[in-house]
Amino acid sequence: MSELSAEVLARRQQLPSKPAPVQLRGAAGAAIVELRPLDLDRDTEALHAVSCGAAFSLGARSAPAYDPDDQVWRWMSGGPFADAAALRRWLGYQVDAADGLPLTVSVAGAPVGVANYLANQPAHLKIELGSIWYGPIAQRTGVSAEVTRLMLQHAFDLGYRRVEWKCDAQNQRSRRAALAYGFAFEGVQDAHYIVKRRNRDTAWFRMLDREWPSSSDRLRAYAAARGWPAG
Repeated sequence: MSELSAEVLARRQQLPSKPAPVQLRGAAGAAIVELRPLDLDRDTEALHAVSCGAAFSLGARSAPAYDPDDQVWRWMSGGPFADAAALRRWLGYQVDAADGLPLTVSVAGAPVGVANYLANQPAHLKIELGSIWYGPIAQRTGVSAEVTRLMLQHAFDLGYRRVEWKCDAQNQRSRRAALAYGFAFEGVQDAHYIVKRRNRDTAWFRMLDREWPSSSDRLRAYAAARGWPAG
């Protein structure tokens, strides 16, 4: 067991318990992807519109009416939400979390989803990407990959050694995404939570700082290949 350097250990004192607000910007194909701290007054109505099951259009893309439980909320701790007020209450817990930071994901200036830094543990230089969801308008594009790349880059630039990704073990879409984005599978924790009156076994994935350089280029290429269409 090797002792960590003084420089690595010192980072623990430099990172706040609640991640500091940040704005991140990148591109997925023809679209500009932006992340900014979730503002309940500014963002809630638009986030509800993109995730409530109603048909939605943005630029050259359109999503027909859909089942919001099946397409967005099945594996989340909340939702579907009958109205924006209910969504706001749920998002409010994320805004207030002492160890988390929710970020609104926007494409071409329009909110399309939310991604969180969660379970921040500066003492161990690790943090989680979680409670991530997108309306169908942004699904199966390069948006998720670009958001993940931006958040990973920021976390490792801050000095974290480990970034985690966890999901319901039955959530095959999330599991496939984690592997495609370069996370390593570490196993399943049985009976980890009770969510929506159901048992949840949790699949654990992680990326380490030493693995990030090779994964960064891979994620950038993935986002570009599956990117938002022009027009």
